Amino acid sequence: MKLPIYQIDAFASKPFGGNPAAVCPLDEWLPDALMQLIAEENNLSETAFFVATDEGFHIRWFTPTSEVDLCGHATLAAAYVLFECLGSELDNIIFDSRSGYLQVTKEGELLVLDFPAQPAVPCETPIQIQHAFGIEPVECLKAEDYLVVFELEEDLLLADPNLELLRELDGRGVILTAPSDAYDFVSRFFAPKFGIDEDPVTGSSFTQLAPYWAARLGRSKLLAKQLSSRGGEVICELKGERVAIAGSAVKYLQGEIEV
Repeated sequence: MKLPIYQIDAFASKPFGGNPAAVCPLDEWLPDALMQLIAEENNLSETAFFVATDEGFHIRWFTPTSEVDLCGHATLAAAYVLFECLGSELDNIIFDSRSGYLQVTKEGELLVLDFPAQPAVPCETPIQIQHAFGIEPVECLKAEDYLVVFELEEDLLLADPNLELLRELDGRGVILTAPSDAYDFVSRFFAPKFGIDEDPVTGSSFTQLAPYWAARLGRSKLLAKQLSSRGGEVICELKGERVAIAGSAVKYLQGEIEV
């Protein structure tokens, strides 16, 4: 069986930036075990699969080790494939997912994700986080991920966490964030428990970051940068119980796989 596959650099304006995601359009769902094997073989932080429905598309995301409930950059990548590679003439694309309905709208060179906000609530800093980073954060909160706030952008740049300790945590992963002179805020993201030591650009993390920084800075529209080695700029806006997350994308690879 041959399947189409695309590799898209999401939250990037040129190849080799942002976060690469594999995208496999399907006529019908494959067995879960096979999709997991494809994601493992791709060895990217996420592989997205989608199938057309009467209302739009159903989308699922797999890391190299497991299926996840929400992924921003792979949703952006899937929408890019539909708009730019498969010739969709829709103004916006509706994906049904484990996290409900997700909308992606094309606005010029940007693709805008409409995701549910996930406000994090303050919590005690887990001992694993204290020991993993070797520095006491200003604040620690939790939603799907731990949101760990540091005082300086330099704290994020110098962070070299003990990943074994982070694997012991509940939840999906750990978001680091701090204020920035060049941006409204900066961030990094680690999810070693799901086979992602550090993610280049994590769209879904901004569903937690946007509510935090909107409240802290007193404005809803924010410009951020994720400080991975590849890096990526993200425009996000808190809209009530939703977050608009905008970025560009480029195609790196198009082909087919045999399974």
